[in-house]
Parts: sequence; structure tokens; C-alpha cells
Amino acid sequence: MITTTDVALPHGTTLHCRVSGERGRPVLLFLHGFPEGAFIWDGLLEHFSQPAHGGYRCVAPYLRGFGASSSPTEVAAYRPKFLVQDLAALIALEAGGAPLACLVAHDWGGAVAWNLANQHPALLQRLAIVNSPHPGAFLRELQHSPAQQAASQYMHFLCRPDAEALLAENDFRRLFAFFDAPDGTPPAWLTEDVRQQYRALWRQGLTGACNYYRASPLRPPRDGDPGAAAVTMPESMLSVAVPTLVLWGLDDPALLPGLLDGLPGWVPRLQLQRVEGASHWLVHEMPERLVQALAPFLLPN
Repeated sequence: MITTTDVALPHGTTLHCRVSGERGRPVLLFLHGFPEGAFIWDGLLEHFSQPAHGGYRCVAPYLRGFGASSSPTEVAAYRPKFLVQDLAALIALEAGGAPLACLVAHDWGGAVAWNLANQHPALLQRLAIVNSPHPGAFLRELQHSPAQQAASQYMHFLCRPDAEALLAENDFRRLFAFFDAPDGTPPAWLTEDVRQQYRALWRQGLTGACNYYRASPLRPPRDGDPGAAAVTMPESMLSVAVPTLVLWGLDDPALLPGLLDGLPGWVPRLQLQRVEGASHWLVHEMPERLVQALAPFLLPN
């Protein structure tokens, strides 16, 4: 059974979480991306909290700026150090000083997860990433790949001061279009019930979600905005020592397969699974594929 709870963190942020499983059990933490919410993980929370599948304590927060979690208005509040601070504090409260059994993350949740695994490796035993680029690979592709630069142009739209108003127009038409197939048709998983979940989330506000893009310099360069061209990252910020599973839907129109090149250089304990026929929305499209990949990955070495 999934319940919801507000977790007040010591530094003043509150994260609204969906949880399943008994407190005191090993913890799986699930992080959503844009423009999603914690509910995308419900099937996995229910599965992995069952005694037959590990009996984990499963926790899926709405990230800062999303849903009923704290949503500061200032853009600077969405810089990586504050997002990582939220997660480190949540892990301390939920795992009681033990490391997470695994951190599972998609899209923007993955961006925060990569940083957490680099900065605080003792907080997690394993990392599982779904279609979220490693920061070193994303920086390289944004600087040198015309195809990835073109695929990422939408980021500039989400940085506009009127982005929230434009996204909310006509029953969130532009946001729902993010999920469409290349031919413009909505996917089968986007049922009316799922649409209602998204409407309820987006009606709580979109400024926090857009502020993730406004706060990040990792965007394609264009006239008047150097974006990633002005960014350098030391190698010390890019290494991830924990065992890491990357699942990648190869039909992702925004995050191209070139982002997978070079990963073993930063992530030596890497398992990479390329998923044919899946897009950026792999969590919605193929939840059973995630279960099949995660179950053996969670087993003790």
C-alpha cells in the first residue's frame, strides 16, 4: 500500500513523499524528472516493498519545486548543491544512518543522483539511472555535438520568463505534447487517469519545475547565451565509484545515444542496458523492464 507523508528536513525544506514498505527495512529511493511527479514510480514502490521482492522501504519524493514539496521562488535555490542537500538529508532520515540499498532516478532526478553519488558515495550502495545523462557526457555533447545541441533547444524555451504561462495554456497542451510520439500521437500509457494525475500536479505550480532549467548552465549555446560553452568541470566532479546501472531508451528524441559514449571512464562499475523501442518515458512505457533490470542488480554482490 502506498501512503503519502511530508518529510521536514533540518534545513527547512519539506519534501512530500510517496512511500511503501516498513520503516527500518533497506531503503530504495526513487527520483522523478520533468515534468513528472513521484507517482510515476507507484508500480515499482508496490513491487519492491513486497516481502517476495525484497521487502524494501520504498520512498519517492516530489523534488523541491514540484507538487506539494517546498517550492522556493528564487532561481538560485535550484542549484545542484541545494538539490543534493535535500537528498542527503532525506536519506539520513529515512535510512537511519545506513546507506540506501539503491538510488533509482530518471531525467532531472538522475542529474541530482549523479551529483549525489559523486559527492556522497557512502550514502548509497548502488545507483540506477534511467535516461539521464552523466554530467561529463552531457557537457561534452552540448559543446561538440550539433545533433545534441539541436535536440536540447527546448531548454531555452523552459528558461523564458513566461514559460509557466505558456505551458499552462489550453489544458497544458504544450506539456502533454512532451509525451507525444514523433508523429504527434499521444502514447498508449497516457490514459485519462494518468492525464488527471498530471493535471493535478501541474495545477500546483510550474515555476519550481522551470527553475531547474533556469538555474543550470548546461544548455546548448546560442546567440547571447554561451550555455555549456562557458562551463568546465574538473574530473573530480565526474567520477562515480558505486555500482551503477544505466537503462537507456534509444528512441529518446531529447537525449541522444551519443550521451552513452565514454561512460566507463567516469563510472568504472557500470552496467549499461540499451532498450530498443523505448523513448525518454521508459518508466511509463515499460515498467516491467525496469523491474527485470533492477531485481538482479539489487542482489548482494
